[in-house]
Amino acid sequence: MASASASIGSSMSIPSSNGVRVSCSGSSKRCRIASPRRHRSIRISCSIIGNGHGHEEISSTFEELRGVTFGVLATLAITAASPVIAAGQRLPPLSTEPNRCERAYVGNTIGQANGVYDKPIDLRFCDYTNDKSNLKGKSLAAALMSDAKFDGADMSEVIMSKAYAVGASFKGVDFTNAILDRVNFEKANLQGASFKNTVLSGSTFNDAQLQDAIFEDTIIGYIDLQKICTNKTISPDGRAELGCR
Repeated sequence: MASASASIGSSMSIPSSNGVRVSCSGSSKRCRIASPRRHRSIRISCSIIGNGHGHEEISSTFEELRGVTFGVLATLAITAASPVIAAGQRLPPLSTEPNRCERAYVGNTIGQANGVYDKPIDLRFCDYTNDKSNLKGKSLAAALMSDAKFDGADMSEVIMSKAYAVGASFKGVDFTNAILDRVNFEKANLQGASFKNTVLSGSTFNDAQLQDAIFEDTIIGYIDLQKICTNKTISPDGRAELGCR
């Protein structure tokens, strides 16, 4: 970067090696940077008042940073191939696979944390009541579980990242040591469910039934805790275990 100074009343013009010309006029205290390039520019103008000698204005032209534009576009373009169902989003048609309910016994091992799968796990309207062995420890990442019945089932150590369980029934389910990450439990029946040492990160429980649910040593973040504590169906013991205020 080159710098120059001039006394009041003088003017000067300084060319540079890249074709940019800097012109300064001391009488008006004004400098201008001219570039032979043809490009879009941003003009920054500053007005300074000091020592009672009026205004001093410096006006410069800078080349627009392409990296900023590319960065914004890249951010907008990044979309994960995530099957998470947003509020109000239409669900895919019910799978016509004859043994689709049995897929819960196999689970899904692809992209467990992000809910990415090779084939959807559609468990809607399936009945796993009192299943004590087939679901334990399975990965049900991004499973569609709305209106399914899991009452009394052993679902300890399951991984349910980004599962959609709106309206499903989990009465008395054992979720001990499970990872219930970003699960949508809206309007689900979770009465008497056990969340002992369960991860409940980012899961939602809007209008869910949580009477007599056990939250012993549940792992939950502060923001998620504030949200779940607004559920009025949680018993006094459950609120104490969670630390609701």
